[in-house]
Amino acid sequence: MANILSVIDNALWQHDLSTLPAWQATGIRLLRIFQAIIRDLKGGLLTLRAMSLVYTTLLSLVPLLAVSFSVLKGFGVHNQIEPLLLNMLSPLGSQGAEITTYIIGFVDNIKVGVLGLLGLALLLYTVVSLIQKIEKAFNFTWRISTYRNLAQRFSDYLSVIMVGPVLIFTAMGITAAISNSDILNSLTAIAPLGYLITVIGKLIPYALVIAAFTFIYILVPNTRVHFKSALVGGIISGILWETTGWLFASFVATSSNYTAVYSGFAILMIFMIWLYLSWLILLTGASIAFYHQHPQWVANRQQVLQMSCRLREKTALVAMYKIAKSFHENTAAWDHERLAMEIDIASEALAMVINALLNAGLVTMGGKDGMCYIPAHSLEHIAVKTVLDTVRTAEETPYLSPETINSDTAIEKLISDLDDAALQTLNQMTLRDLITRTKT
Repeated sequence: MANILSVIDNALWQHDLSTLPAWQATGIRLLRIFQAIIRDLKGGLLTLRAMSLVYTTLLSLVPLLAVSFSVLKGFGVHNQIEPLLLNMLSPLGSQGAEITTYIIGFVDNIKVGVLGLLGLALLLYTVVSLIQKIEKAFNFTWRISTYRNLAQRFSDYLSVIMVGPVLIFTAMGITAAISNSDILNSLTAIAPLGYLITVIGKLIPYALVIAAFTFIYILVPNTRVHFKSALVGGIISGILWETTGWLFASFVATSSNYTAVYSGFAILMIFMIWLYLSWLILLTGASIAFYHQHPQWVANRQQVLQMSCRLREKTALVAMYKIAKSFHENTAAWDHERLAMEIDIASEALAMVINALLNAGLVTMGGKDGMCYIPAHSLEHIAVKTVLDTVRTAEETPYLSPETINSDTAIEKLISDLDDAALQTLNQMTLRDLITRTKT
């Protein structure tokens, strides 16, 4: 098996894609992405995130539907929630209809108008926590360690909660109106067109799922996702979701042992398994979109990322220099992706350093969309030694720091002399001094 994997690996990576025909390069690139997805699944982190989202979904599903029910009721389309749930849970067969009845019963029993201020706040908090958990899972897939600020979360999450259901049910209504129109029914009677319309009708569910997944891949990650990459992830995950649903429905229909084993819990177990598969497919599509947009990550092997002290210090100095120089010269500010490519370092490695600078208040987020790095103070007030000290002390805690180590006077004197020598060498140099020195 090891020899087979080695042969496959060599076949995928021995070619320079720029020298191959477009069709062959595209095929090899897709196979490389597939190999990276298998690697991620074997690592177990995607499955762990999917299981976490199953638990959060079970807690938040009814509150989410209650809020959506209240919004849709204002548009007079609240009765469409049940058909949507039936469609989503159709792979569960008759159990899906039973679960839908339970959920709709819970939603109907929630009286949003009589919850009170505290009850309504808890309801919204539960819904927001679900979306926040989803964002964290997607950010993990996209190797993003920075999250939206409070204002961005409120506006983005509110748009998903309030506008999302309206758009979904509007699309479903338009699709239903078209499929039931007299013109379409008359065209169906014509032999060639009837077959074509039947095929299109079967493809519509795939198209709706692909569109929904593509929209999620663009909106949820806290970064700019190219439409083409999101579409590739949406197409693959959408087809996989519909196909898995068909296979899962066949399994539920032909298997009766689960009822004998789990008895009254059988419905809950089947529902949890389907939720897990759905989240795993959604996260897999996000991973596909990530690798499509960042092909340089495909070749990376899963490993614990470690940085030496020298590498941390140099990365911090280079990053602060680039950020300060663009601010000083009034040029385009650096976002995380572009800065990592400029320095030629892994995005996760840069995030470890940038997070230390952000927490120390040396760097802040700014720009048009609040996703770029800018100095938090004027450049003459940021000392170079402060930047170095920040990354040197980034992971220290009150319980684990140099001060907690039993030492001798000679060692303490040596460390003090080293600090004094570094201070004399830098001579209170600021970022502004460093930029102007480079110019001269």
